[in-house]
Amino acid sequence: MPTEEIIRREFEAFRPIKDASPKYVISLDKIDLSHDGIIHMNIEDFLLHKKDLLLS
Repeated sequence: MPTEEIIRREFEAFRPIKDASPKYVISLDKIDLSHDGIIHMNIEDFLLHKKDLLLS
């Protein structure tokens, strides 16, 4: 994600949701930007099954 504004926009969308379900942001970025319980995942890793979603 090229700018802090975009990172903030993508992660802030999940902030009002207070349930225990995992929340994911999936992008082309290789750097792990996970924070505040929101998991960031690289789209290539996800599509090639290198990482799986943790569903509760």
